[in-house]
Amino acid sequence: MTPAHSPLSLRLLGAGGAAFFALGVLQPMYGPLFPFFQSQFGVSTATVGVIASAHFVGSAISPPLAGVILTRVSTRRVVVACLLLLLVAALLVGLAPSWPLAVGAAVLGGVSQGGLASSINAYLAAAGTRAINFANALFGLASMLSPLVAAWLAPSGLVWPFAVVAGLAAVSLLAARVWGVPAIPPPAAQAPARRVGRSMTLFAVMLICYVGLEVGFGAWGGKHMLGIGVAQAALIVSLYWGGFTLGRALASAFGARFQPGPLVLGCAALATVAAVLGTVPALAPYTYPLAGLALGPIFGTSMVWAAQILPVRFVPFLLVSGSVGGILVPWLIGLGFARSGPVAVPTVLTVLGALLCVLILVTLRVRRVRVDVDAPSVA
Repeated sequence: MTPAHSPLSLRLLGAGGAAFFALGVLQPMYGPLFPFFQSQFGVSTATVGVIASAHFVGSAISPPLAGVILTRVSTRRVVVACLLLLLVAALLVGLAPSWPLAVGAAVLGGVSQGGLASSINAYLAAAGTRAINFANALFGLASMLSPLVAAWLAPSGLVWPFAVVAGLAAVSLLAARVWGVPAIPPPAAQAPARRVGRSMTLFAVMLICYVGLEVGFGAWGGKHMLGIGVAQAALIVSLYWGGFTLGRALASAFGARFQPGPLVLGCAALATVAAVLGTVPALAPYTYPLAGLALGPIFGTSMVWAAQILPVRFVPFLLVSGSVGGILVPWLIGLGFARSGPVAVPTVLTVLGALLCVLILVTLRVRRVRVDVDAPSVA
């Protein structure tokens, strides 16, 4: 089925874009704030990372819950409820009088992020490549600004960076009030559960590989650069994320000209080439911006592709598989690094990229008709 690319509009992107910008500020903020958490709560270096982990635990729990809730409740209600939870959670982290309360509030913030990401990605996936990549590019832009916000405001008090997130959540609520939140489109037909299960499996494993690549390049890039003697390791990783954001922006501008499946395949192949070139020390520093540029469009475009084949309401469940990739791949790269040194980073990423390309080719070959088994859409 050819995707229906909805025109970009404030009704389509207003609340979702604002919410993704708020999430993009929140998620990368914890790392730069570690010293301030340690100073305020008196926790050790070994302990302070728990608050970031707590956030990701919450974000991993909520997508399947959102998937179930969206079969019974309107998208608007889910988005508004998650935005309210985000606003409260951000203020609780900033104002928490004790470390356990701060960690608990971080879990709530993660739950709100997972619910928002699931709901917004679901309705944007049905809108087409331009819309979903535009919203995810806003997330990337906010992620680049987040460390600056943390460094600027945290010396005046830990509450202020999180007050910014709460303020952005309030702006998102206002946008939802003014422009509304699009509903997930109703199903077109019914299909056997066997076909749904096979498609779900293919896309789930694809997302495991993709998120593994995204996190692998980002988390191990600095260690790889230092291991081969590149002094500006932090700059290289920053350029990777800059390329990542640019890739999403370009996909938003031009992605509608291509079918999602071939576009995802082309991006995955380019990322794999970047990983292969990364095994050559002289070329490795230049491969990270290229990898970011290639990987940027894959997630949003894959969601659009999945929405052509699977029920749109299944998109939130797919996001859980991404968390698996984010957990497993950095650990595997670490094992390889301990045994083989820096070359293990691009080597593991090359294997993962090749596997992703194979999975995409298989999906292109065996899945050509959308499978719809959604429950009736709630207005």
